[in-house]
Amino acid sequence: MTYSTRSPATLRLAGLLYLVIIACGISAEIMLRGPLVEFGDPTATASAIRNAVGTFRMAIAADIVMAAADAALAILLYVIFRPVAPILALAAMVLRLIQSVMIAMNLMHMQSALLLITGAPGLATPEANAMALHALNLHAHGYDLGLIFFAINSLLTGILIWVSGLFPRIIGAGIAAAGIVYLVGSSLRFFAPVLFDAFTPAYGVTVLAEGAFCLVLLSGWTRHRRIQGA
Repeated sequence: MTYSTRSPATLRLAGLLYLVIIACGISAEIMLRGPLVEFGDPTATASAIRNAVGTFRMAIAADIVMAAADAALAILLYVIFRPVAPILALAAMVLRLIQSVMIAMNLMHMQSALLLITGAPGLATPEANAMALHALNLHAHGYDLGLIFFAINSLLTGILIWVSGLFPRIIGAGIAAAGIVYLVGSSLRFFAPVLFDAFTPAYGVTVLAEGAFCLVLLSGWTRHRRIQGA
């Protein structure tokens, strides 16, 4: 069966957006923000951010770009999978859009921390540093709350990939597995935080699965060679 969907150019655009999301997400969390934040030491965190304000602002900018690209990708994936299962595709789009909005709004916690840390010299107090670290902690929890919606989106997207036959089913299985990892990891952040660090290596599954889906989209290839642009 051949499903009527968008052209390979649309698939490649979706892949490009996915690549932007992956690059911005990893760089913001691991390369830019992560090295500056020590959740057990407000003074060290404030000092690190104060000495690398540009880097911290780049992390905020990267997350803004990621959220915008994520919203655009949600719409494109809906266009791609709508002919397969309209209601399921719509549900997946809405959940991904919720995640995008939550991540964008959650950046105000990062901005709040930055304002507390880089305020007037008289405001650079232990109390201000503690408040800034609290804001960064809220950002981390808000990010994971958004990922709960993304986890459900990933499960639905995995199902859409599996039943559509447009892409290899192993990609669908991988995206669904990534959804389970996101769901478990984010739940641990809220309900069993002492286990969160031990679970962190499981996020490698998400990188592999989403990276594979990104590459397939970038190729503009589907299993139905006769697909025409809608």
